[in-house]
Amino acid sequence: MTLGSHISPLARSHIEQADVVFAAVSDGLVEQWVERMHPDVRSLQRYYAEGKQRMQTYREMVEAILTEVRAGKRVCGVFYGHPGVFAWAPHKSIQMARAEGYRAHMEPGISAEDCLYADLGIDPGTCGCQHYEASQLLYYSRRIDTSAWLILWQAGLVGDRSQTRFHTGPAYRQVLVDVLARDYPLDHEVIIYRAATLPVHGPRIEHTTLARLPEADMTMADTLAIAPATAMLPDPAIRQRLAELDRSPA
Repeated sequence: MTLGSHISPLARSHIEQADVVFAAVSDGLVEQWVERMHPDVRSLQRYYAEGKQRMQTYREMVEAILTEVRAGKRVCGVFYGHPGVFAWAPHKSIQMARAEGYRAHMEPGISAEDCLYADLGIDPGTCGCQHYEASQLLYYSRRIDTSAWLILWQAGLVGDRSQTRFHTGPAYRQVLVDVLARDYPLDHEVIIYRAATLPVHGPRIEHTTLARLPEADMTMADTLAIAPATAMLPDPAIRQRLAELDRSPA
């Protein structure tokens, strides 16, 4: 996620020992850093274009990767953050490679979620933590537990059904607010978060209220963290069952 610091020795070894490296990273400087590890680094960013459906972009990425695999080369794909978190192309590349008889595996990395826990001081074991892609929360009827943290990913892109845009505007975020207002008061605090990708930058941690969210400046890289609004409710019946088990002979 952050240039230079969030890479394991094993991940670096895979990059250095590959025949060809494909990279989809967060910044041009990060791409240059990867190029210092290998002479043949091919950027996947070129497949993105304004107005182009992202799924088409992802399929083209997979095809570029698989073309080199089928040519008998040892291929490494480098993706910022965790390669399996909000990343369709890595999962699909591995699935297709295995289906065609090639060996393929994913090496875990540090995700934006890991950075969020550290930067915001959240321990998911305290009261629980639920994660949703922001648009998915609008498209489907989901049950929100307001006694746990709620993390909404890609909130700056919420409501984009076309899959061609890189951000949506205040009207779309207002729909998100209306959905969240079913469970949270409008004056409830939310945190706009963005993990740092360069060591010279700090994370974005901006506190606002649910009511003010539509007018906030947000990108597809921004995440919403919403603190619990209610206390956890005890379950007396289950507690009683456990107490009876404790009293019973071993």
